Amino acid sequence: MPKGSVGPYQLQAAIAAVHDEAERAEETDWPKILALYELLKRMSDNPMEGGLWRPYVCHDGLVHVQEIAMVLPVYNDWTSVQRLLPQIDGALNTIRRRARVLLVDDASDEEPESAWPRAFRNIADVSILHLRRNLGHQRAIAVGLAHVYQNWQDIDAFIVMDADGEDRPEDIVALLERFEAEGGGKVVFAARSKRLESPAFRFFYHAYRILHKALTGVAVRVGNFSVAPPRALGTLMVAPELWNHYAAAIYRARIPHTSIPLSRGSRLAGRSKMNFVSLLMHGLSAISIFSDVVGARLLAFTATAIAATMALGGAAACVRLFTHFSIPAGAIYAAAILAIVLAQALIVSLALVFIIASGRTAAGFLPLRDAPLFVDRIEQVIPAKATHARG
Repeated sequence: MPKGSVGPYQLQAAIAAVHDEAERAEETDWPKILALYELLKRMSDNPMEGGLWRPYVCHDGLVHVQEIAMVLPVYNDWTSVQRLLPQIDGALNTIRRRARVLLVDDASDEEPESAWPRAFRNIADVSILHLRRNLGHQRAIAVGLAHVYQNWQDIDAFIVMDADGEDRPEDIVALLERFEAEGGGKVVFAARSKRLESPAFRFFYHAYRILHKALTGVAVRVGNFSVAPPRALGTLMVAPELWNHYAAAIYRARIPHTSIPLSRGSRLAGRSKMNFVSLLMHGLSAISIFSDVVGARLLAFTATAIAATMALGGAAACVRLFTHFSIPAGAIYAAAILAIVLAQALIVSLALVFIIASGRTAAGFLPLRDAPLFVDRIEQVIPAKATHARG
């Protein structure tokens, strides 16, 4: 390094030199590189030089996550949160990782617990992001992710999970292992291999999966529980679909993703706040992300059905008129009525496609721009600090 003042360009050159000195990845002096990046982060305000986009700690050519941001939406599940945090801390301790936890309070009508632990071993801090009004599970996630993107820079990955315990803390280890094995570039979802809900719920869930696949062409087995790279967070900040559904927004934005089969856990306390209507709206929100695809598929289906009906009706008429076979006249009339109904469905589908296509030019919700409007105040509870109110 040259003597005298050192600027960001000299630090970048030094980082490149350390890389060049190593013939193989395992010979790279990673501690020195990390130290240089820390100096660069303190010197530069450019997030591409430090902070959010800092390098992963690596050895043997593998990516290893160190600092994690965790976003957990909460609505009155404060007892579950108190039980969940020590379990998360224990899971992180087994793999020597650190995390910052953001609890997104979706305008709960029950006050958070007053007695919080002084500190955890692997959870650096816990903050509560209080929203101005109840937005719902998915939109609370969107606001939380926007806060992380704008305020938490020193992260290597972020995790989204529920705060009720159904997303098991021990599965964080499996998600991170797969995330690191994929090179830290893909979102890794937990695909539900086993569910603990009632038979009726499982029946309707499987029916929903079939409907979702038929309408969108996308098979669904994942929820919110996932680990993702910071660059995916940057993409989501300009994805209006995030306002409706986190997982579907990742699919729609074509962010690279994969999944691993993991069983769903049990609630740590209380009962679910989701009723049948809430679950129905949650499912429809996921389908609505692909509204243009749904409209196009309905249009193609009705057009094909009309063509098939007219072909069958014409064949039946030819058989009746030009052969000795007898076909009831009612069958031909039924085919004609069906063709009329399908023609009306075709018109409706065509109108739907045009409405959706024209709506794509309208300015929609942008998480980066609009999500902060719903934040009331930020309260750090571990370690305890003053509450910061938003304007």
